[in-house]
Amino acid sequence: MTDINLYLFVENLLFFLIATAFFVVVGWVWRYAKPYNLPEPLPGWFKIWFGTVQVLGGLLPLLVMVWWGVFQGYTSVLIIFGWYFVMLALQILSESLTLRQFHNVVWVMVPYLYVPYRLWQLYEGLTILDSASELLWIRNLLILEIVVWAGNYALDLAQLPRLWRWELKEPN
Repeated sequence: MTDINLYLFVENLLFFLIATAFFVVVGWVWRYAKPYNLPEPLPGWFKIWFGTVQVLGGLLPLLVMVWWGVFQGYTSVLIIFGWYFVMLALQILSESLTLRQFHNVVWVMVPYLYVPYRLWQLYEGLTILDSASELLWIRNLLILEIVVWAGNYALDLAQLPRLWRWELKEPN
C-alpha cells in the first residue's frame, strides 16, 4: 500500500499544480474583467442540490473512511477516501480564493477541472479495492459517488448561462 499511496500523492500533486497553474494563468489573462459575484438570488432548488451533494459526496464518504478505514483497518479505504478529501478540500480552497478573496471569474472554472478529476479518483478507487466480499458495498458506494458527482457536473454545466448572466428572452 505504500507504493499506491506514493503514486496517488504524486498524481494528486501533479493535478493540483497543473490546475493551480491554469487558474493563475487564466486569472492573469482575465485580470481586467469586472469583479465576479454569484448571481443572486439563488434558485430555490439550490439548497436541495447543495445539501444532497454535501451529504452524499461529503458526509457519507467521511463516515465510511473513518469507520472502515480507521476503525476497521482497511488501509485501501483510508487511502482512497483520504486522497478524495484532500482534493475536495483543495477544490473548496480554490473556489474560496478565486470567488471570495479575488472576486475572479476563474471561480466558474474550478469545478470544471476538479469534478472530472474526482470522477477519475473514484474510478481509480474501484481499481484499487481488492475483490474482498466485505468491501463489496464500498465498491457500490464508489459507484454511487461517481453517479452523484457526474450528476453534479451535469447540473454545473446546466448553470453556465446563469453564471455568465446570459439574458433570457421573454416568451411571447
